[in-house]
Amino acid sequence: MRTEKEMMGLIIQTAKEDDRVLAAYLKGSRTNPNVPKDRYQDFDVMYVVRETKSFIADPAWLERFGKIILKQEQDDDFGYGDRFGIRSHYEQSYSWLLLFADGNRIDIGVETVAAMEKGTNRNKLFLPLLDKAGCLPELPPPTDEDFHVTPPTAKQFRGCCNTFFWSLCDVAKGIARDELPFAMTTYHLPAHSMLQKMLGWYIGIHTGYSVSCGKLNKYFKKYLPEGIYLQYLKTYPDSSYAHFWDAIDVSCALFHQTAQFVAERSGYPYPQGDEDGFYRYAGMIKKR
Repeated sequence: MRTEKEMMGLIIQTAKEDDRVLAAYLKGSRTNPNVPKDRYQDFDVMYVVRETKSFIADPAWLERFGKIILKQEQDDDFGYGDRFGIRSHYEQSYSWLLLFADGNRIDIGVETVAAMEKGTNRNKLFLPLLDKAGCLPELPPPTDEDFHVTPPTAKQFRGCCNTFFWSLCDVAKGIARDELPFAMTTYHLPAHSMLQKMLGWYIGIHTGYSVSCGKLNKYFKKYLPEGIYLQYLKTYPDSSYAHFWDAIDVSCALFHQTAQFVAERSGYPYPQGDEDGFYRYAGMIKKR
C-alpha cells in the first residue's frame, strides 16, 4: 500500500503538471487534528480548475493515481450525488470516489474558481496544497467545529422523545404482523436514530459541546462511558423477534436514562406520557 507521503506527492504533482488546474486543497479527516490517523482514511482532494467539462468528458486522467478497482461518481443513480442532492450544476463542480488496487482511496473533485469562492464544497477542514493562481482563501488552521454536537432546543428535545416512542409503536405493530423488513427498518431509521441523537446530546453535555461524534456517530465508543456504550451495543437486534423485543427494551431504558439527564441539564421537562403511551401499546401487542 502506498504511503501517505507517496499519495500526497502524486496528488500535488498531478495538480502541478495539469495546466487546467489552478489550485488544490485537502479537506476531510486527514486535515482534522482530532481524528486518529490510520491507513483507511480517504484522501479528500479538490482541484480548483479553469473549467470542469474536459475533466468529465475524458476521465482517463484519474488513472494517473493508480489502478482503479471501484469507482462511484457524482451523477451515478443512487450514489452520493443522490444522497446529498448534488446531481446538478456540473459545469461548476464534479467529483469521483476512487478505490485503488493497493487499498488507497481518493475522493477527488474539480470546481471552478467561482464555485470555490462560494465555499459549497468545503468547510473549516480546509488545508491548501498548491495555489498556482493565488486564488485560494486565507483561512485559519483546520478545525472540526462545524461538526460539534450542538445543544438541543426545547422543541428539538421534545420532538426527539416523541419520534422515538411513536416510531417504536410502528415497530411493535410490524412485529405483531410478522413484517420483519418494515419493523427492522422503522426501528433503525426513525427510532434508533433518535436514540443516537439523544446520546449525542448526552456526550455534548459531558464535553461542553466541544466535540464531534463523527460520521454516523463512529466515535460513540470514544466518548460514551463504558457502561452506557456496552448497553448501546445491545440495542442492535438480529432477526429473532424475541431478541428484537430485548433490543427494544434496552433501547427504551437507555433512552430514558440519557434523556432524563439531558432534560435535567437543559432545563426541559421529560415527556413521560409519551414513554408511558408506548409501553401501554407494546403491552397490548405482547398479550395478543
